[in-house]
Amino acid sequence: MHPLIAAGVFYILSGLLFPVTLLGYVIWTGSLIVRRGSGVSTTAQGPLSARWAEHLLGTRKDEGADRLMRVLPGVPSLGPRLTAGPMLFAHRLTGYVPRAFRYPFEGEVPPRYQASARITFFDAAVDRYLADIDQFVILGAGFDTRAFRLPEDRAIRVFEVDTPKTQALKREMVKTAGLDSARVTYVSADFEKEDWLDRLVGAGFDIGKPALFLWEGVLIYLEKQAVEDTLRKIASTARGSVVAFDYFTTVSLESRALYWRMARAGTRAGGEPLKFGIDSSPPVSERLAGLLLSCGLSLGEHQVLGQETEGKRAWGGFAIAVVK
Repeated sequence: MHPLIAAGVFYILSGLLFPVTLLGYVIWTGSLIVRRGSGVSTTAQGPLSARWAEHLLGTRKDEGADRLMRVLPGVPSLGPRLTAGPMLFAHRLTGYVPRAFRYPFEGEVPPRYQASARITFFDAAVDRYLADIDQFVILGAGFDTRAFRLPEDRAIRVFEVDTPKTQALKREMVKTAGLDSARVTYVSADFEKEDWLDRLVGAGFDIGKPALFLWEGVLIYLEKQAVEDTLRKIASTARGSVVAFDYFTTVSLESRALYWRMARAGTRAGGEPLKFGIDSSPPVSERLAGLLLSCGLSLGEHQVLGQETEGKRAWGGFAIAVVK
């Protein structure tokens, strides 16, 4: 089928079946609202569902994400199935993949695609740095499944750091899904209240050896002090350690644009409001580099999200910082 025709048919079918998608979304999000206040992160399902969608569409295989999605506690299985069903049906008839779920993600990243686009950035960081580093720390791991995609012939030690209740739920889900977590060491800590590095070392992390820290979708929910404290702790680890992370700028906290007003309202409703943003004054690369330098880190790689032109400011970015 010609690509333009495939795209047209795909969106026509998706439009016709939108009531099914909407019903699934209501069932799914309704269960999250009921669970609010349990101490378990509600935003952790966002990255998991993006990886799951890519798995279903065949663009990025992630058996761990697929199996965890099947055992989401408190979420009727009908919710995710109805939500993704029309998209999957239209894809199978046309072969078309929506831009949000193409892998690797290419081109400019709009705010609504940030969670799916960053998968490509972080996967690339994992592939590049774990070729020479054998300690992998996932900060604010949520329902991350990268530990289950690592090559079996590599002796990589994986540590997942997250709040006690979210992590307890993750471990229960992993067990129920039948995933092998033998290579994962779980470390419970609240970034804003506890010394996560001390607990990490106590769990077997070798502070004298380089490590890859993955900090995905977390900074925006922390107070500035917690962000800086975490960066300083990473800077205190062995030379050659790196941290890959994503961030929003102050645009996300201050913009009156409809998208950002809805984003702030949505995270507040889920009990996890947006708190932190890098100063958006152009060029944002200098603002980010300054923050990292003040915490003892050096900016190594940076992808600015949004255009920095007269009247426009970057709204976020993906970055890698280095311990030197």
